Amino acid sequence: MVRTAGVDADDRRRLLDVYDETARHVYRYLYRLCGGEAALAEDLTQETFLTAVGRFKDNRGDEVTAPWLMGVARHKLLEHHRHAGREERRLRLVFWRTGDDAVEPDARTTSQQEAVTLLRGLPGDQRTALALRYVEDLTVAEVASALGRSVRATESLLARARRALRLEGIVQDG
Repeated sequence: MVRTAGVDADDRRRLLDVYDETARHVYRYLYRLCGGEAALAEDLTQETFLTAVGRFKDNRGDEVTAPWLMGVARHKLLEHHRHAGREERRLRLVFWRTGDDAVEPDARTTSQQEAVTLLRGLPGDQRTALALRYVEDLTVAEVASALGRSVRATESLLARARRALRLEGIVQDG
């Protein structure tokens, strides 16, 4: 349930109506883009609706529509992966300083559950780029814009992600 403190009664009713009509769709959208990570999809759905509450508090509730919520949801996912990417880079630096060897996964099957597991094993930026490109069917230029990268950097990111999945037997050559 969405907390609506600070929102007048009429706006609260409108906000709850929007929530009832769209929450399931926003969650499903995020669930797909998160590669099936239910907890992450739930957290991002909650953050999306907290942003909507803020619009109502600012007397801008008319802006809260299903397409607007989907855009906010996508932005929340990208923001999450940018933050996770920074954290991952920081941890990688710590890891490299220890001199330990990385353990390579040995998965060669392509069941749906295993594919989801392998996708989760990709760095967040690669997983997000793949989801935007192939689930959302965005062009490479649109993915680049969403990720705040150049088109060339995004092409490279997508190639690395596809290569990682190909090495694991998820993506076939050709």
